[in-house]
Amino acid sequence: MPRTIIVSNRLPTKVLRTNDTLTFHASEGGLATGLGSIFRQEGNVWVGWPGLFVDDEQEEGYVREQLRQDRMVPVMLTEAEIRDYYEGFSNSTLWPTFHYFPQFAEYEQSHWDAYVAVNEKFCAAVLEQAGPDDTIWVHDYQLLLLPAMLRAARPGATIGFFLHIPFPSYELIRVLPWARELMEGILGADLIGFHTFGFMRHFLSSVSHLLGFTAQNGRLEAGDRTILVDTFPMGIDYERYVAAAASDSARQHEANYREALGDIRAILSIDRLDYSKGIAQRLRAFELLLQRYSEWRGQVSLIMVVVPSRDQVAQYAALKEEIDELVGRINAAYRTMSWTPIHYFYRAFPLDELAALYRLAEVGLVTPMRDGMNLVAKEFVASKADERGVLILSERAGAARELSDALLINPTDTSQLAEAMHDALVMPEAEQIRRMRAMRQLVRQYTVFAWTDLFMNRLAYSKNQQHSLDTEMLSPDVTTQLLADYRAADHRLLLLDYDGTLSPFHDDPQQAGPDEELLQLLRALTDIPENRVIIISGRDRKTMEAWLGHLPVDFILEHGVWLRPHGEDWRLFQPLNNDWKDEIRTVLDLYVARTAGSFIEEKDFSLVWHFRRADAQLGAMRARELMNHLTFITSNANLQVMEGNKVIEIKTAGINKGTAAARWLATYPADFTFAIGDDRTDEDTFRAMPPEAYTIKVGPAPRSLARYHVTGPTDVHELLRQMLK
Repeated sequence: MPRTIIVSNRLPTKVLRTNDTLTFHASEGGLATGLGSIFRQEGNVWVGWPGLFVDDEQEEGYVREQLRQDRMVPVMLTEAEIRDYYEGFSNSTLWPTFHYFPQFAEYEQSHWDAYVAVNEKFCAAVLEQAGPDDTIWVHDYQLLLLPAMLRAARPGATIGFFLHIPFPSYELIRVLPWARELMEGILGADLIGFHTFGFMRHFLSSVSHLLGFTAQNGRLEAGDRTILVDTFPMGIDYERYVAAAASDSARQHEANYREALGDIRAILSIDRLDYSKGIAQRLRAFELLLQRYSEWRGQVSLIMVVVPSRDQVAQYAALKEEIDELVGRINAAYRTMSWTPIHYFYRAFPLDELAALYRLAEVGLVTPMRDGMNLVAKEFVASKADERGVLILSERAGAARELSDALLINPTDTSQLAEAMHDALVMPEAEQIRRMRAMRQLVRQYTVFAWTDLFMNRLAYSKNQQHSLDTEMLSPDVTTQLLADYRAADHRLLLLDYDGTLSPFHDDPQQAGPDEELLQLLRALTDIPENRVIIISGRDRKTMEAWLGHLPVDFILEHGVWLRPHGEDWRLFQPLNNDWKDEIRTVLDLYVARTAGSFIEEKDFSLVWHFRRADAQLGAMRARELMNHLTFITSNANLQVMEGNKVIEIKTAGINKGTAAARWLATYPADFTFAIGDDRTDEDTFRAMPPEAYTIKVGPAPRSLARYHVTGPTDVHELLRQMLK
């Protein structure tokens, strides 16, 4: 039976060394909760690092056996790998870059080398477990290279990848010396998931700039594969937090806290120590609240919980010192005998005590500078069974895309944050209930379990779509059969597209003329009496006559507008006019003016807007605008707007390569038909071919009506040469 293999940097069980013994502690994190239902199913496993360094073989064997019994496979890291891969590249290069703190990022070649080596180590561990039909789900920024490594080893594998932190804009990604390799690593997956559309958009922008791959409606054409990219906002185990908040233990803790606070109202802040969390900024905002609104002095306290994290690292140690100083200064300035402004705890709390704090607080303060999702916000909402309380949420947290009934703030705007705290404290109860009820309904519906199911279903869907839409690579066996059928035929039709098929693309289309090798190849094909060679192209008559007019070939040009069997005169497919061109040219001129590098090509009965030489993202955006614009103004005209490879063409409707090719099929019966092309416009040709025809799509996007595909013009030339043998 197919299995599911989950891969993350950390296992859901952490191994700790205490008094020369090893203890095993289950994680209570959201990921472990959400994926628990998967990896505990029969045969499934979770691959990851157990969280400590082991240098004793017997001890390592013990760890492996204990984890194996709980369906886990440990990847053991050395001290150097922990230092350079985990603390180094993952947390000192990727983490600050992805969270928009590039000033903290380090660019050490040794760290990168360790990152590559550990991703390879993870790859080997996964391959030991994974069969050809298994599904592999890779998680987070520590393993960005792993999907491509797995793809190289198992080309047919089903691989998903989810990033749990923000994906930054291209302007930040491009700073990384290894940005291209990281993007290529992620693209090994069949499905790539992010928390928000913004992160997804940044990723697709980076892929477009760095690798030249474009996406449409979340489908990314990357080489010879189609990858699905989508958003999957992660949730929490809603019922778990509801139950924890309702437990006797939580109620008792809340009573104790209330007794200690007296009548003081509570604002709650819970975060791990990290510069991305905005902890110092919210302390300054709380101080500003007390300065502006003296009525809150002695009436409201900030309960601040900071969970220790990496405080031996310079930036974290400096942040810890800054927090300590701010808390001390604010308390010293405003404390009275009966009131402490800030209750500061530098430690973790168990779930029942956290639930008690969630119950107690009237205001939840979740204001990260940048965050992938932030589940604390959702935990606070889930714990509010009485639907009282206000959530103040940073607009830069992924959760803000869902929890729109929170008070959304810019975490760098200290004044706005102070005002939001005041607004929360004076908010009428009816409005609190309205907002909290709406948020609780959303958190209840989109749980971590729903997130898991949705991702796995979309991963299965993406793989099924690949199988149903992808053409078959032209294999040696198929080539052998094609050549046998070709040689056995007495009458052959060879319909050959030009740009991107016989000749590579060129930034200047007029520089894409045939070289001597191509001319000799076409002449040799036309010298064979059984062959009828048809050049079927979107190009204009003048250009193609100059390039290939001396050869005994047939022409179907301007996408079927102009036809010329060899030895005959040019004729139109049907009577046409071009009096529409002046109006359309005015529109195209506007887009040329707005898009540096683009230009207009004019043919007898069509106009073409080229944007191959324009900035990739700008060109793609302008192309979408232009398509919408032209579709609107041609809606009542007998015109067709076609999108090709970095071009948009406007021509008379009803005429295309397929209708012209069908005329050749009817006029020149053949017992071997061969059609090859690279563009969307060539799909019309493939559609017109009989079922037994050999139809071949050229290029990196294999979804096509063609039966087979090859990589590029070099493969086309090789296939045509084999026909001459």
